[in-house]
Amino acid sequence: MTLTRNPVFWAALALLAMFIISSTLYTVPETKQAVVLRLDRPVRIVNAYDPKATFGNTDAGLVAKVPFFETVRFVDKRVRDLDMPEQTVLSTDQLRLVVDAFARYRIVDPLRMIQTVGSEDRVEEALARILGSRLRNELGQQPFVALLSPERTELMDDIQGSVNRQARQYGAEIVDVRIKRADLPTGAPLDSAYSRMRSAREQEALNISAQGDKQAQLIRAKAEAEAAQVYAASFGKDAEFYAFYRAMEAYRKTFKDGTTSIVMSPNNEFLHQFEGNPKNR
Repeated sequence: MTLTRNPVFWAALALLAMFIISSTLYTVPETKQAVVLRLDRPVRIVNAYDPKATFGNTDAGLVAKVPFFETVRFVDKRVRDLDMPEQTVLSTDQLRLVVDAFARYRIVDPLRMIQTVGSEDRVEEALARILGSRLRNELGQQPFVALLSPERTELMDDIQGSVNRQARQYGAEIVDVRIKRADLPTGAPLDSAYSRMRSAREQEALNISAQGDKQAQLIRAKAEAEAAQVYAASFGKDAEFYAFYRAMEAYRKTFKDGTTSIVMSPNNEFLHQFEGNPKNR
């Protein structure tokens, strides 16, 4: 029996062919970038990140490489989350803050990433160090109220731009940086800050009340002056009517509750208007 007729030979040949094919062909998913290394040296990138490429129109799919001499490392193309450990920051108004921030990034140059840090995990470690340093430096130049105001968005954009310049050396791009929470530490520092804030608000309330009282007095004085002018004008036009009006006002205020009792002489000047008009008597 010749070798070519031996079924074991053909089975071994088929296994060898399958092994060579499996060592030559590999599949690149849509969400991955493939870095081809020849003897551990990067030589090319397959399905590299392209911001203009749409999903389904990339170089993903079945790709060939040189068997036994080339290996493939896959790098994620998607946006990845970077959760930062809590950072302690001292604001310009001497408040110690605990800042909880996060960032989102992607690998845009996997070749540079492999050449500088070697893996995605080490990229995250490097970015966490850079971002933590920038957060402490930038937030330390701001008062506490700035971290609670809409201006915080502009501040985070500045931090993102600064971190991005350093992230490029690792083949990464920072997509977004945000603060999830900025609080005072619990315990005595928080109680002290609340006490200062309460005192400031109470002082502000006193100032507002004083200003209100001042305005009320000015308005009241102006109204009384205008009323006096009206009374004076009325008295000048009809002295008897003015006297009658003033007497009626005095009676109204004296007897308005309906229970007032007054004992006085019938000839008292206060009861003059009750006597009627002398011309009609």
